[in-house]
Formats: sequence, structure tokens, C-alpha cells
Amino acid sequence: MNEKPVVEKPKQVDSYQHDKQRILTRLRRMEGQVRGVQRMVEEDQYCVDILTQLSSIMAAARSIGLLLLEDHIRGCVINADDEEKEARIQELTEAIDRFTKSVG
Repeated sequence: MNEKPVVEKPKQVDSYQHDKQRILTRLRRMEGQVRGVQRMVEEDQYCVDILTQLSSIMAAARSIGLLLLEDHIRGCVINADDEEKEARIQELTEAIDRFTKSVG
């Protein structure tokens, strides 16, 4: 009985397709900011300057998250089949809870 475990594929959606390039651009900009902060730490830069850059990164992450939440609501929740609507609303509520805890 060597049954392979069932691996669930990640959900794929197109709810953020119209914002995908904007999201990717923002993520790449964030990636550059993170590298910049890493370099600042390596070069022993002033603490407040590093904190300022970290604040900028956190604001960028929040902005991306809000855009994704909006796209999720418009694409996945509103357009859900009637039998899936309640589950999607519950999923959205949990996602908002996690998101708001993580971005303060």
C-alpha cells in the first residue's frame, strides 16, 4: 500500500490580471528597496535612515495587499457561484484579519 499523498494544486485565478503588471512592478521596486536596506546595514548606516526605508517597504507591501484584496473582492467574491459565496466571504474575512494584523 504505497499510496502517494494527494497534493492539492494552488488555486489559480485571473481576478488580478488587469493589475498584474502594476503588482509586479511594485514588487520589483520593493525588492530593490530591500536590497538597499541590506546594503545600508552592511555599510553601518544610521539607524533612523534604515527605519525610514523599512517604513517605505512596509507601506509598499500594504499598498500591494490592498490592491490584491480589492481585486479578490471584485473577481473572486462578487463573481462566486451562489453555492460558493458564503465560503468566499468567510475566506475574505479571514484574509482581511490576517492582512490587518500583519500591516498594523
